[in-house]
Amino acid sequence: MLFSSNMDGNFEIYELSLAGELTLFWQPGIAPEVSPDNHYIAFTQGDGEKDSLWIMERDGSNKRLLYSNGWDPTWSPDGSRILFASMLGQDVVQLMSIRLDGSDLRQVTDLPLLRGRSDWSSDGRWIVTYAGKPWQRELFLVEASGANPRQITPAGGNSQGPSFSPDGQWVTFTAYFDHYGESQGCEIYLMR
Repeated sequence: MLFSSNMDGNFEIYELSLAGELTLFWQPGIAPEVSPDNHYIAFTQGDGEKDSLWIMERDGSNKRLLYSNGWDPTWSPDGSRILFASMLGQDVVQLMSIRLDGSDLRQVTDLPLLRGRSDWSSDGRWIVTYAGKPWQRELFLVEASGANPRQITPAGGNSQGPSFSPDGQWVTFTAYFDHYGESQGCEIYLMR
């Protein structure tokens, strides 16, 4: 399992084996995600001012910049594209997708106050993401093309960080429905 942590003061990518061995995998970096075929890792690297989207082989070799303005990568189910958040203008964030060779950059969403974290359904038909003002965020389901966005969470929970279940029938996310406004009140929810 890959994850990022600042346990030594800098955000780095670590790997935790099933046996419990923890090793530093790559530095610096955050938001690592392994491709569906287990051949690549997409991740975010920042310079303190701007985040960029990177890709490397699963063993950590051949690291290369994929796009200079992006974060929170997630792979398409077939592994041919990476979906990520990007700053398109002053405070305008949208989801983009790109091929592994850096070609065919596409803007996917056009949602106000989009945040970033997203996920693709296992059949590749849907994307789930979140948007909204602080403490007023909601989940949105959109077609993979970006068409027909619709809010799927009830208002008032500050819903964030969505992810599809492997079968694409459920969405997990964090929200504050039971402890709204409490900084430590975040809980994990599951919905159809």
